[in-house]
Amino acid sequence: MIDSKKVLKFVDNNLNGLVSQLQTLIRQPSVSAKNEGIEECAKLVAKIMKKSGISSEILRLKKGIAPVVYGEVSSKKNPEKTILFYNHYDVQPAEPFDLWDDEPFSGKIRGNKIFGRGSSDDKGELITRIKAVEAYLKATGDVPCNVKFVVEGEEETGSAHIDKYLIKFKKKFSCDGVIWEFGYVDSKNRPIIGLGMKGLLFVELSKRESIRDAHSSLAVIIKNPAWRLIEAVNTLRDSKGKILIKDWYKEVKPFTKSDLKILNSEPFEETFFKKEFGIKNFVDDKKGLEIKKALAGGATCNIAGFVSGYTGKGAKTVLPCEALVKIDFRLVPEMIPKKQVSRLNRHLKSKGYGDIKIKVYHGEAAARTDPTHPFVSQVKNSADEIFGKSIINISNAGTGPMYSFTNILQAPCISIGSTYMFARIHSPNEFARIDLLKKTTKCICQILEKFGN
Repeated sequence: MIDSKKVLKFVDNNLNGLVSQLQTLIRQPSVSAKNEGIEECAKLVAKIMKKSGISSEILRLKKGIAPVVYGEVSSKKNPEKTILFYNHYDVQPAEPFDLWDDEPFSGKIRGNKIFGRGSSDDKGELITRIKAVEAYLKATGDVPCNVKFVVEGEEETGSAHIDKYLIKFKKKFSCDGVIWEFGYVDSKNRPIIGLGMKGLLFVELSKRESIRDAHSSLAVIIKNPAWRLIEAVNTLRDSKGKILIKDWYKEVKPFTKSDLKILNSEPFEETFFKKEFGIKNFVDDKKGLEIKKALAGGATCNIAGFVSGYTGKGAKTVLPCEALVKIDFRLVPEMIPKKQVSRLNRHLKSKGYGDIKIKVYHGEAAARTDPTHPFVSQVKNSADEIFGKSIINISNAGTGPMYSFTNILQAPCISIGSTYMFARIHSPNEFARIDLLKKTTKCICQILEKFGN
């Protein structure tokens, strides 16, 4: 029997090492959108793994595609069960730089916080997994089960090649359960255990009317493509957020009774949330259970950006030749991205907007793990022991390639982690809380113990 108390004590005594290695990772830029530091960061992750006692290698598909860092530790005690940690080493761009209090890749420590791009998303989370495995290896010489790591470098740009990696290395990645790359901790320090993620369809709609911009006085005889696009976009959803595209919700199944029971018991601090974002009310003035149902299982049609004409300072009387809008649709289980694209195309044509050009950037299906799966109770019990209390969440409101893992590896996926809910991920002054990094490392240790036994 492995002495878990000895392992947890090791985590307590080696917190400085965790913090130091996270700073090292933060200081290595790895912006996938700009292909900045990707190779260097992959090699750094592999090096940190090896230093922690984890066998690591860099896997590749072909030149120009970000490598995956693979790590593995075989259990002497229990070689029959395998847990896989999925994480990513790439980060979002740091712009706008002038809104950062410190250099975005500084790893600056102030009090209980480490600041820097990737401090939470996802380098902080990755370090908690690595350090949990290291704690077992150095404190006991073994791990409670086989452990694998799949750390990709394209998550922040849509994980375009993760399916190909999973198919090519399916045997190498085989496992019995997956701990996902992140997990939120709420304002009362309760970890939110996510059992799923929404899918995503990201498209660009555009309309070109003339060969160049014109003087705005010609708007009486030259059509403005911005108006055309606004009119088309206005047919996609109503003011309450309901998507008006025919059959958009056709395959969607309602929440089960057990789902609703979990949603009812899940807290949501409406007042705190509104204060954090400076808003007065929610879409369709949702309250209580309706908010939680929307976050876990509501499809969205969101305008991510609208560009046309002059957007600089001051006035410029211009009639633009082109307009484009970027839209992301969050998808729920049973919504297939390709099918939804066809429905969007048919909708625009049926409404008389067949001239609007559609460009598809990314499509990803939603995934969910059954709340009754034994893996769920193992994770929850571990979190309760370390944090005092945890919350089961049917599905995160965000998106990641979870469907690829559940579909190809045929393994349940659960997210749990150290990311404070308002840690400013994807924004200036992103930070990780040191106390949560420590607790999450201990929680991962407990998950390994319960999963192995």
